[in-house]
Amino acid sequence: MEQRLTKEELEAIRRWPTPAVSNAIELFNVRPRNEGFMLSEIKSVFPDNPPMIGYAVTGVITADSPEGRRVTPQTWWEEIQKIPPPRIVVLHDVDRPVVGSFWGEVQANIHKALGCVGTVTDGSVRDLDEVRETGFCFFSSCITVSHAYVHLVDVMIPVKVGGLVVKPGDLLLGDKHGVISIPFGIAKDIPKAAQMVEDWERRVINYCKSKEFTIEGLKERYGAPRPTWPPNPSVT
Repeated sequence: MEQRLTKEELEAIRRWPTPAVSNAIELFNVRPRNEGFMLSEIKSVFPDNPPMIGYAVTGVITADSPEGRRVTPQTWWEEIQKIPPPRIVVLHDVDRPVVGSFWGEVQANIHKALGCVGTVTDGSVRDLDEVRETGFCFFSSCITVSHAYVHLVDVMIPVKVGGLVVKPGDLLLGDKHGVISIPFGIAKDIPKAAQMVEDWERRVINYCKSKEFTIEGLKERYGAPRPTWPPNPSVT
């Protein structure tokens, strides 16, 4: 795992919504603009929850049959501790269609006690009222009523969830818009970059709301130089 961020650095990123973080990442040209985030199939179950940020712990689950490979809960809990907090559990469900839920009131409380702030899964979740009260975040593809034969079949390997490959230790941010991965090499600069983009956008938005609005004025402001990284001192 790459160098861990401080609590203050993580909190500085968490203050920004995921769309703003996505805009900020674009300034660095470290990945294509159509990569690095989960697709719309992964939705926040509790969109009014505060944003979550943390390092990924990963696993693979199935609920369709009790047969086959099985990782014990005790082994899983020990593996979780190898990643620093705050942690986000990312689980790939191999069943299609999804049969049963790993996540409910019991697992949410266990994993919260283990230093996890939420989960992201292309499987399902349940016990929504009970989990909502805990503040534990659920991001999932669906909701189901049963846990069926759910169990872990592999842990701490790269998994693909919502079109995004997530490796153990990856830095993730999730809110009501979705989930995005933040490259470690630029993570500390994300808040400053996000503010640069926000400042540029705000000039356009405020002008559109003003009584002085004209098409010519909009063209001038929209055509102003966009922010770049490293910051260009001539762009104010």
